[in-house]
Amino acid sequence: MKDQYFGDVNDYLKYGILRLFSMAGFRIGICWMMTSSDGRTDGRKINYLARPERWRHYDPELFDYLAVAVERDRSVRQIQNSTILPNCAFYNDPVPDSHDLRCTWTTKALKKFSNIDLLFFDPDNGIEVRSKRPGTRGSSKFVYWSEIEAAWSQSCSLLIFQHFPRQNRLQYISRLTQEVSKRLVSAEVVPISTSNVVYIVAYQPQHKTKAQQAIDSIIKTWLDKVRTGTRVERL
Repeated sequence: MKDQYFGDVNDYLKYGILRLFSMAGFRIGICWMMTSSDGRTDGRKINYLARPERWRHYDPELFDYLAVAVERDRSVRQIQNSTILPNCAFYNDPVPDSHDLRCTWTTKALKKFSNIDLLFFDPDNGIEVRSKRPGTRGSSKFVYWSEIEAAWSQSCSLLIFQHFPRQNRLQYISRLTQEVSKRLVSAEVVPISTSNVVYIVAYQPQHKTKAQQAIDSIIKTWLDKVRTGTRVERL
């Protein structure tokens, strides 16, 4: 997560999804996985805010909040200090590349979220890839399987942000869903796809009712903007 992207169209959907998990009764831990600005200009995907007739109806309260917040400051701390994400705790320490510092960072994050129902990992890119081993430059942009598995062992359900790589999306979603299912014992895994991102939901058996309620609400509320399973829609 980078502050430069705060409030863009992907954030609108992200926060909307989190709000619906909260409304379903989840106590949520949000692990932003903050990294420093990379100087790129693709954080300006905020034109949707100038088109309320097309976008506001999905979540009017959230839309109105972001329309003001984006003009004020592109910083995720704004949403932490608001009431727009209820029942949420936040961990926003920057993610280090150093292996030793990363271990300390992970320990602190999991300790902070020891009593929540749903842990959201929000890395820049997504789940680890072979070319970015722990401790290497740029590893801060990924969440590692060891961290995912450690969080799962705390009996919380998981929500994981994953940018689509440059490969067949339907095949990618299928492979990723299978890998998560293999690694997380007893997990029910549901991919929620948007135009640029797939959110992986892995819920614990004890959270089944709330998770299904949240997922149903997401599909109903966001209509043509999200899909579960392997169908991918365009924003």
